[in-house]
Amino acid sequence: MSHITPPAATEYAPYYGTYVRLVTGDPLAALQAQPAELRHLLTGLTEEQGQFRYAPGKWSIKEMLVHMIDTERIFAYRALRIARGDTTPLPGFEQDDYVPASEADARSLTSILHEYDTVRAATLSLLESLSEAQLSRQGTASGQPVSVRAMNFIIAGHEAHHLHILQERYLPLLAA
Repeated sequence: MSHITPPAATEYAPYYGTYVRLVTGDPLAALQAQPAELRHLLTGLTEEQGQFRYAPGKWSIKEMLVHMIDTERIFAYRALRIARGDTTPLPGFEQDDYVPASEADARSLTSILHEYDTVRAATLSLLESLSEAQLSRQGTASGQPVSVRAMNFIIAGHEAHHLHILQERYLPLLAA
């Protein structure tokens, strides 16, 4: 698969525009580069620091990482269903219910990062296999239209969003 062109604004719900705009080039290249960026940001992080929250009521670093994994799985599943021509409307999910149920803080960073790598490899394998016709297919997720092309950008942009939060809100306070 060659470079994936950006989706039109009609190919995704306005809410996802933030994620789509965070991907300035090929989303597959971004997805391939993000694991190294994440590893770089987490270098030297202790298990205790993995439970750090930058403010009361916010997710810990471990919870944010598992949220990223869960969301990528769900978004890739949506891309698969729509790419295969399934027109069944796909339900949304409540991230604020998933995070505490994940029990992320009880897990090791090593375990979480292993799962992250596994999910990312599966996501890339799927997305790299898609034809232009499959990328152009549209379906419904969370009551909104979405194309497979847009899902590529949304997956990469969602992670870019959380990497930015890690850099801007978590890591400066840990370094202080």
